[in-house]
Amino acid sequence: MRPVGFSGLSLNNRRMASQPSLSDLRRNRFARRTPAALSELVGPEHGTVRLPLHLAWSGLTTFDLDQPRLRMSYYRIVLAEGQHDDLVRYLNRGLLLSLWPTLRTLISRDVREVWEHAFDELAHRAQAAA
Repeated sequence: MRPVGFSGLSLNNRRMASQPSLSDLRRNRFARRTPAALSELVGPEHGTVRLPLHLAWSGLTTFDLDQPRLRMSYYRIVLAEGQHDDLVRYLNRGLLLSLWPTLRTLISRDVREVWEHAFDELAHRAQAAA
């Protein structure tokens, strides 16, 4: 017979159950970085862009935004690694909106959910593409 109030979880597991999940922590981190509005995203639309090492720390650092694959890689990196100032400096509202239906499938679930929750325009593009 179990004692009254026995939950079946050890004390350690009960402590863990009350803590936010890793996914929640990641979402909070990404949410703090997002701009207040997509109109703040004033990054380049064309040409060659060199990302700083704190963003592009592994692999390519220079991206030709006129080449679709490089443009998509650039957006994936900036969304995943960028702080608020990086996002507004390197992302472009128009490009983000046009890339979103495909880009959303290439980024992490946490990043995707934060951006679609924060910006109805992106959520609507996702629904329209489905």
